[in-house]
Amino acid sequence: MKGNKLYINDPMPEFKNLPSVGGKNYSSSDFKDVSILVIVFSCNHCPYVIAYEDRIIELQKDYAGKGVQLVAINSNDEKNYPEDNLDEMVKRARQKGFNFKYLRDGDQRVAEAFGATHTPQFFVFNRERKLSYSGKMDDNWENPKAVKESYLRNALDALLTGKEVKMPETFSIGCTIKWRT
Repeated sequence: MKGNKLYINDPMPEFKNLPSVGGKNYSSSDFKDVSILVIVFSCNHCPYVIAYEDRIIELQKDYAGKGVQLVAINSNDEKNYPEDNLDEMVKRARQKGFNFKYLRDGDQRVAEAFGATHTPQFFVFNRERKLSYSGKMDDNWENPKAVKESYLRNALDALLTGKEVKMPETFSIGCTIKWRT
């Protein structure tokens, strides 16, 4: 793991000018008006991410009208994992119909600042941009119909109703971030 671990109530690390699949660059300040910001470290090739893509799209659809914005960031080394370069990200986003921002962290500074270790790994920041939840989306990456605990949705629902997140941390499962060597 590179970088520092973020703890609950830590402020969100800022990021600047990350290229997106839509051709625009984004900074953390571009999302200052949303109530809740969900950052997910993602990629194109990880089977865990692929298994969650439809659920991530559904989550953004379900919560967009409630002031929640999901932003996916791909920090994987594109030299050894060319399927994670920006051109391939654009193709994947179009193919799947992503309804959220999908950004490229080519120098891996953002992943380091967040202490990200896995794809997918979710970080939820409240209105004050303090970490309120980190970890996995739910308890069954393989089968959406077998999910018993929706950790991410539970965290969002709690924050949206002014309640405390009952389980603010879970252990992320997935592929490890592919660090440059």
